Amino acid sequence: MTENYVIEMKGITKEFGTFKANDNINLQVKKGEIHALLGENGAGKSTLMNILSGILSPTSGSIHVKGKEVAITSPDKAAEYGIGMVHQHFMLVDKFTVTENIMLGKEEHTMGYIDNKSAEKRIQELSDQYGLKVDPKAIIRDVSVGMQQRAEIIKTLYQGSDILIFDEPTAVLTPQEIDELMAIMQKMTDEGKSIILITHKLDEIKQVADRCTVIRRGQSIDTVNVKETSQQELADMMVGRSVNFKVDKKMKEPGEVVLAINDLVVKDTRGLDAVKGLSLEVHAGEVLGIAGIDGNGQTELIQAISGLRAVESGNIKLNHTDVTHAKPRQITEHGLGHIPEDRQRHGLILDMEIQENMMLQSYYQAPFSRKMLLQHDTIKEHSERLVEEFDVRTQTVHNTAGSLSGGNQQKVIIAREIDRNPELLIAAQPTRGLDVGAIEYIHKRLIEQRDQGKGVLLMSFELDEVMNVSDRIAVMYDGKVIAVVDAEQTNESELGLLMAGVPLEKAREQAKQREEAETIA
Repeated sequence: MTENYVIEMKGITKEFGTFKANDNINLQVKKGEIHALLGENGAGKSTLMNILSGILSPTSGSIHVKGKEVAITSPDKAAEYGIGMVHQHFMLVDKFTVTENIMLGKEEHTMGYIDNKSAEKRIQELSDQYGLKVDPKAIIRDVSVGMQQRAEIIKTLYQGSDILIFDEPTAVLTPQEIDELMAIMQKMTDEGKSIILITHKLDEIKQVADRCTVIRRGQSIDTVNVKETSQQELADMMVGRSVNFKVDKKMKEPGEVVLAINDLVVKDTRGLDAVKGLSLEVHAGEVLGIAGIDGNGQTELIQAISGLRAVESGNIKLNHTDVTHAKPRQITEHGLGHIPEDRQRHGLILDMEIQENMMLQSYYQAPFSRKMLLQHDTIKEHSERLVEEFDVRTQTVHNTAGSLSGGNQQKVIIAREIDRNPELLIAAQPTRGLDVGAIEYIHKRLIEQRDQGKGVLLMSFELDEVMNVSDRIAVMYDGKVIAVVDAEQTNESELGLLMAGVPLEKAREQAKQREEAETIA
């Protein structure tokens, strides 16, 4: 045992029936480092960390904390050893305040009463110390996703954790919030905390991690120094083959208009205009990307097209049919496929089986239904074919959707929507939280749809994804499309300026000036 290892996991195996989620994994984490845990969806990363945080028990293997072998039998036990986990899907109570959530289970009492004031003061101190901007008095349901996450981080610090596990922490954050989080993590390690970062995003690993352990199909492959390893090497280690970051697509003439939006107005949940007189066209045989900073009406636009949000004025035509006020089922029957932004809330029913989720859009149609009776054998057979074709990592189609990793949940949705052969496929954040192998695969499937003469509307906050996959890019700012540009003719600098609301001509001029200055430098 080397004295600077704060965590040593030796030969960790975790079996679920005959399935080995972790197979003899070794992990060593040093004091004061950010240690990345990299692996495909379903590789066993979250399982390993659930063992370290006391949520699961290992089938075999041992855990050493600061040189001493320990048995971590519960999250409370993990907290005793200074281990805290910030989960991908936040463990917060919507109706409670930030303070009530943070002190939950660790309440401070004065004279037999819960002492909220002392807790608030301590939370404010932690917030100031690490640059975690939270409002201790705010109700969780009223705050941004970024603040919810910061509350989760303070919760672990409040419990006295000095070893923090972050599970896909940037999956639901804006670029600005990601930068803030990276700075917070650096500050924590500067003060002697140790961080285990579970992520798929190679650029984030390169940005903040000191070392990285790669896990593939439940086994630890290698631990490398991040500074000495390229993104390509990390990607190839993770997937077990060479990964192509560039999307291969042939030039193609777009066909007729499959989606026409005219002067659309849509309100957000607060009753304010989120989409403000927007007009847009998507052609058959093209990928139209929507770029923009989160909160500029993209989500509301997608929800309006798919029938999930009411339209105030304007109209939406799908395959020349007016679907402005149609119900979601009617719209899907007119040729819409929808990969929703929030896979757990709008894409799946987590308590239902995978095969049932595969059939959510078509269970009432032949051959899956006959004389109002479900044809279970046909459903099972069809679902097994899709699971195989789309590489969904599961033992059986009878497992619940909730038992799958986030990436495999996404694959179930993509399989279901593409299988229906829609004329227009909306892909909203289709690769959020996915590993590079899965991203490569999904991009390929989107391009296949385009090559088959279908229209694809791609909404993503990942700028490189929008530029890589799209033929044309519509930039949204303040509820409107302020420019539509050819993906081959633009660059990140120009798009960044457009996303900030700079008019097209001015953005082009400024981007050109910046390019020239960089060339001279």
